[in-house]
Amino acid sequence: MSKLILGIDPGSIKTGFAVIHKEGRSFRYVESGILKFDAKKDFVLRIAHIYSDLQQLIQRINPDEVAFESLIYVKNVSSLAKLAQARGAMIAACSNIKMFEYSPTLVKNTVTQDGHASKQGVSKVLEMVFGKIAFKTHDESDALAIALCHGLLEGRQNDRPLIR
Repeated sequence: MSKLILGIDPGSIKTGFAVIHKEGRSFRYVESGILKFDAKKDFVLRIAHIYSDLQQLIQRINPDEVAFESLIYVKNVSSLAKLAQARGAMIAACSNIKMFEYSPTLVKNTVTQDGHASKQGVSKVLEMVFGKIAFKTHDESDALAIALCHGLLEGRQNDRPLIR
């Protein structure tokens, strides 16, 4: 079975995204990038841009499934609240697509077999699977790892559906 998987590394200022094509047990890199949101804009206006920019991306790519990184613990409560609101806007933008979420530790463990792998370790595995890709930021490579994690775990009990 063939499908397009969109991986998203959520952020309130920068969001990484990556698209892979899964055919059976084979994976092919399609594209990746960054959605940037103006940190100087009023946060409520930024949320509206997050929603609309992700909707436009969804319409252009037309993925079969979307995989998000789950919220992580941060010391700054204000940052966590903004990230949660941004992530909520992204989930709303993807409301017509089957969505899944994975913790950062599960992503690293699935991709590298080490739940505490460094970003460089994850990048090495991504390069072995997809070839050399010139990522603009770690947000982009993280999104690719999230998409690959979902593709590898698909159909297993470790899937974390957001919407059933």
